[in-house]
Amino acid sequence: MLEGKKIVIGISGSIAAYKIVHLVRLLVKQKVIVKVIMTPSARDFVSPLTLSTLSKNEVLTDIASGNTWANHVELGRWADLMLIAPLSCNTLAKMAQGHCDNLLLSVYLSATCPVMVSPAMDEDMWHHPATQKNIGILKAFGHIVLAPHHGELASGLIGEGRMEEPEAILAQIGSFFNNKADGSLEGKKVLVTAGPTHEAIDPVRFIGNHSSGKMGYALAQECRKRGAEVVLVLGPAPAILQQDLSGITVVKVTSAEEMYQACMDHFSSADIALMAAAVADYRPATTSEIKIKKQEPGLELSLVKTRDILASLGAVKTSRQVLLGFALETNDEERHALEKLHKKNADYIVLNSLNDGAAFGADTNKITIYSKTGEKSGFESKSKTAVAQDILDTIIKTGTTTI
Repeated sequence: MLEGKKIVIGISGSIAAYKIVHLVRLLVKQKVIVKVIMTPSARDFVSPLTLSTLSKNEVLTDIASGNTWANHVELGRWADLMLIAPLSCNTLAKMAQGHCDNLLLSVYLSATCPVMVSPAMDEDMWHHPATQKNIGILKAFGHIVLAPHHGELASGLIGEGRMEEPEAILAQIGSFFNNKADGSLEGKKVLVTAGPTHEAIDPVRFIGNHSSGKMGYALAQECRKRGAEVVLVLGPAPAILQQDLSGITVVKVTSAEEMYQACMDHFSSADIALMAAAVADYRPATTSEIKIKKQEPGLELSLVKTRDILASLGAVKTSRQVLLGFALETNDEERHALEKLHKKNADYIVLNSLNDGAAFGADTNKITIYSKTGEKSGFESKSKTAVAQDILDTIIKTGTTTI
């Protein structure tokens, strides 16, 4: 898949630089030709000797060393892809403004190949308006930005700013090369749902769940990369999932009823519908227009069922359409997944089992896909980007001739 590809990896000064050692090893195992460039400060975090040993190429840090000169123009034209990871706040700002005070920036400004960046910094730095403005500039340049994740940071804080893991970066690189000329969904319209729904109790309280929307977000992005026209119906999800939705029509909703209406509005024109949202099964029978005060001895809520979106779409689905749903189960997983598949007239059900480590908010997923024609496809735990690729590959491989 990646054999023979040429990648320049630029490492800037960040504690996350240690992850690139593993990434280089993963790339070399896939027979990628890797050349590494480091900023002077990056050498404080990871050894050039380690990276040169793993990449089997000299690691470059200076424009001139002894009697030799690193031809930054040649490097920028040699690569099929330039990856800058970790991308520090400082290097990000210099890239956005066209500064050129080290070899990495010289190669970047000379590069004629696509550029992918994976930022790493503290949460407050990531959310600063200047940083977000600079990220917007890089996106306007056409660069691929791998948004950082929520997690433990070097400062000891918990928040957004954690660099993407090596396996996930590898998947993104694979997706880039696989889909660079992949028109497998060209001309198709895809409807995707993502995130939770919030069912209001009063103006300040709601019933919901811990869904992050990451799986549906990954599916929407993967469909876009494959040439599809994508409508993403997005429930209340973290703002970070809304940073790279260019080329995708986003319909923001809050409640299950709003998601139902949006899906019914867009389903008739869709060729594929991927129902990844974790929709609330119940909502309060009544919603107070004012905040409910604390009561003694407690508060009783009467709940009613929400409308079943997957079943509703299955009831009106035509033979030209493909409908896929998700099932998160805790017991008798396969039986419940198959019951859902047939009862709701879906074409595919993607099973996530809590017994296999599935969890809301995680960056990885382990799935089994069941089809209405009897196929069963199991996959190991992967990044959600890679899982999205597996789901679409399965639909294309086993789906109808219209896909």
